[in-house]
Amino acid sequence: MEFRSDGGNLLRKRVACISAMIVASAILQSGTASARERAERGNGGLLRAGNGPGPAANGPGPGCNIIPPLASIGTKVDISQFPPPDSLSDPELAGPVQLLKSGKFDIPIEQLTGINVPAGTPRGTITLPLFKGAVSTPSGLKPAWYIILDAGDQAEAERLGVNFSKKLHNAGDAARTAARRADGTFLFDSGVVDFRPNREVVAGSKDKPFPPSVAQPGSVGDADYSPLVLVDGIIYDAPVVAAAVDDVFINFPNGNPNYGLVHDQVVAIDPANRTVTLSLINGYSFGKPVFYISTESSDPTVSAIEGNTFAPRLRRIETGVDDINRSAVERIFIATNGASEGGCQNPQRQGLGAALLDGHRPNNTFGGIPTTATDYSPVWDANVYEWTEEAIEKGYRGLLTEEFRILKLARDGYITGPGGAPYGSFGPVIVCGVAARLN
Repeated sequence: MEFRSDGGNLLRKRVACISAMIVASAILQSGTASARERAERGNGGLLRAGNGPGPAANGPGPGCNIIPPLASIGTKVDISQFPPPDSLSDPELAGPVQLLKSGKFDIPIEQLTGINVPAGTPRGTITLPLFKGAVSTPSGLKPAWYIILDAGDQAEAERLGVNFSKKLHNAGDAARTAARRADGTFLFDSGVVDFRPNREVVAGSKDKPFPPSVAQPGSVGDADYSPLVLVDGIIYDAPVVAAAVDDVFINFPNGNPNYGLVHDQVVAIDPANRTVTLSLINGYSFGKPVFYISTESSDPTVSAIEGNTFAPRLRRIETGVDDINRSAVERIFIATNGASEGGCQNPQRQGLGAALLDGHRPNNTFGGIPTTATDYSPVWDANVYEWTEEAIEKGYRGLLTEEFRILKLARDGYITGPGGAPYGSFGPVIVCGVAARLN
């Protein structure tokens, strides 16, 4: 099954942000054959390949759409009689919260639970400030197009309208260095991203779609590149979203960008007005639906499935340490074999297998995010889990949206690591900035 974009870029990605999650590179190691060649050799036509963000966050059914319903459902009164959500006065209380204050959403975040949002329209995007810095290369200074999603200093995070993460100061040399220029933009000492590769992903089979038989990332950072950057004693999460080229080459303010020059999660980019529009992705944190942005990972297979940039420097991050004092990470929980029958119409749908079969989001579950916990980090340690045959046969498998529910099932033996391995960190990290809490 082949999907092509209207603009002629190689196939748009149908599995974006399968959030982190993936099995060790050894399990997922792909051969050298292309996705097309593998598909033609009998992989059941399960081709999911190409550049671009893939399906919208505002999906077609309960298994692919996490936007909350009207609060008035089940009552005899109209929603107009309901008071505003408590979260509008205190973001730690129930209700929707826009976390990235610097962004503009196409979905009215703070009105959710009070209005109906039709499936499919709007898509589910955020438009953010686009910064034009510079990066030192062997051939001289080049443009560096980046966004900022998080900062390791609370006052700076508030100034920028981004998330604060106290854990970022533990990133160590996984962060590259930069100087702040007179105009406030960053001059990076090194590190560039190549957006030219074509992303390719092929599901393993219909019966066992995960791990994929082919997984090749669509953008790759060099050995020095990291989205984490140390500037004036503060570590920022500042992902590069376009190639080191001049404005004219990445001028796609109305969409349909050249994915050989921009990040696969970019929907539109406007260098003249210094904005970029990115696709949002569905997830959960402590039972609450969230939107997030996936930008990098430390593993090429993860990046292929996620639709983000492979940044090998992120392998310097220590995993498996969660919330201890030296930790730079928070955990993300990813099912390999969650419910997939019925695709988006299945309200219990979750996991990498489902995403590889139907192309929509895997509905991953995060640990702490701003407003619900102080241990938030945009650097997510992939805890990949597999439902046991016993759990599936007994009908226990379902959508898991809360960290301690997952940990309890691991303790009780109903989920394990992939292939029956002990449950825990799988190794790769994924960099994802959380954009909004939906209720």
